[in-house]
Amino acid sequence: MHASARFTVRYGEDLQFSGRDLPDPVRVRVPTRYGKVPVLVYGDLGRPAYVHLHGGAWLMRYPAMDDFWCRYLAAEAGVTVVNVDFRAGPYVTYPVAQHEAHDAAAWVAGQGAPVAVGGFSSGGGLAASVCLQARDQGTFVPTLQVLGVPALDVAASVPQGPSGMISSSLRDLVRRVYFPDPASRSEPYASPVLAEDLGGLPPAVVLTAELDALRHDGRRYVDLLRAAGVEVLHDETPGADHYFLSADLSRARQTMALVAEEVRRRAVPV
Repeated sequence: MHASARFTVRYGEDLQFSGRDLPDPVRVRVPTRYGKVPVLVYGDLGRPAYVHLHGGAWLMRYPAMDDFWCRYLAAEAGVTVVNVDFRAGPYVTYPVAQHEAHDAAAWVAGQGAPVAVGGFSSGGGLAASVCLQARDQGTFVPTLQVLGVPALDVAASVPQGPSGMISSSLRDLVRRVYFPDPASRSEPYASPVLAEDLGGLPPAVVLTAELDALRHDGRRYVDLLRAAGVEVLHDETPGADHYFLSADLSRARQTMALVAEEVRRRAVPV
């Protein structure tokens, strides 16, 4: 998965609705506690920004898989998008990706502009983790967290049921490779839905899909965030599995526009 992603991942080819004419992103290396990691920057640093964290079950290192999304937000939300090339399994284990994602986002915030954070799938879990880390450590205050079909509980097994994109065998692989210490899987930065306190977190957009095995994570987090007084916009795509945007392109346009508007409203000062 790690080595073959650039040759096998085609998700997003039919979702290039906006931003295709933007220049190629600039590759910048930013400091983290583990050394410098690359980020792909769509736009100019120092402007309101959206830090994106790609999916891939913590086993892929391929930020270009979400190029379509980064271009769309840069064009439609009017922000600079920073796509983080954090390290993944099998070459590192938890909490390296979580820490690198946080440190990269904090570095972007240190450029002096408002910063939103988001991601898809495991990247959605990373985005939630980044917001918890930022709150706990007082490093920066995200303006928004966008959690797309997020993986928020790696301590639990994926529910058994009809075959879907996210299987129990994939979850078991992720836990063996990236979360090998069973005790760490229940830590809030690994499984944000298990955090004891969600107060003081930024407003959230949570995107779930009706047939996705991870929908339970997202729905539960929505309820917990709201109970903690966090403003949440929850949107669920009907009839869709984990690759929810590709299920219905008309619906995808609506979902992507909704997120872009929230990012613009939160991250771009009037």
